[in-house]
Order: sequence, then structure tokens, then C-alpha cells
Amino acid sequence: MTEKTYPVTEDELFRFAELGRAGSTFTVLRHARIAERMGLSGTDHKTFDLLLQVGGPLTAGRIAGLTGLSTGAVTGVVDRLEKVGLVRRVRDPEDRRKVLVEVVPGAADRFAPLFEPAFGALRDLLAQFSPADRKVIERYQNVILEQLRAEVMGNSRPA
Repeated sequence: MTEKTYPVTEDELFRFAELGRAGSTFTVLRHARIAERMGLSGTDHKTFDLLLQVGGPLTAGRIAGLTGLSTGAVTGVVDRLEKVGLVRRVRDPEDRRKVLVEVVPGAADRFAPLFEPAFGALRDLLAQFSPADRKVIERYQNVILEQLRAEVMGNSRPA
């Protein structure tokens, strides 16, 4: 079933693009501050977050492919994440020659308090919208996330 589409004016396209760009910039800056409080670089923090979101161990090569970092840079990121106890290297049970990077159980919980202000702000923000409005916003966010995930996880170029 194809969803109905509606025309988009150039002005609307520009406004949404600018909102996305500004939102992206301030999200990156927020996470850079959180990373600093975690004792990590922004790249280290987001690589750790990627490992959390994937939900399972990855090879360094796959991390490099997803992040766009060189394999050498990924080695440094994994070394730093391992040093602070967030990840560990383990042998692949199916191919003992391969090394996987996995999140240490409970590692994310150590930093949960750093995100509490963001959750409070999100709650206050969402309270300004009706439940019907929230469903539209959630649908929009999910569509954007789906596109970004396909782009990054599939290693495709942006359209």
C-alpha cells in the first residue's frame, strides 16, 4: 500500500532543511558536552552509542564501515573505550580468528544520569503538544530515522 503524498513548496523544503540542519548541529554539540563529561571524545561517545544501538558485537571493520573512520582510527577508539571499561574485545564464537567488540554489560547505566536533564526537557517539550500532534511528530521522526539508518547501515550515499 502506497501512502498518499502531498506537494511540498520550495519554501517548506527550505524551512525543514534549515530546521534539520540546526537541530543536527545543536544535537552534536550537546553530545560533545556529554562526551566530555564521560571523559570521551565525541567520536568515541557516538561509536559507543552505535554499538549500543546495534545491539550486538561488531568487528572493527564493520565499525569502520558504519562510522566512516579508518580501521586504524577505529582501533584507537576501541582502545579508549576499552580503557574506560565500556567495551571489550572478544573472539567470534563462529570464527575464532575474528575479534568482535562488544559493550560491557551495565556500561551504559554508568552514564544514565548525564542524560536525565535531556529527558526532563523532552518531557516538558512534548507536554506542549496534544497526543495527536505527538503521533505525527513521532511518525516524522521515525521516517527520518529509517532513512538515516538505511543510509548508514547500508553504507549508501545520501540521495
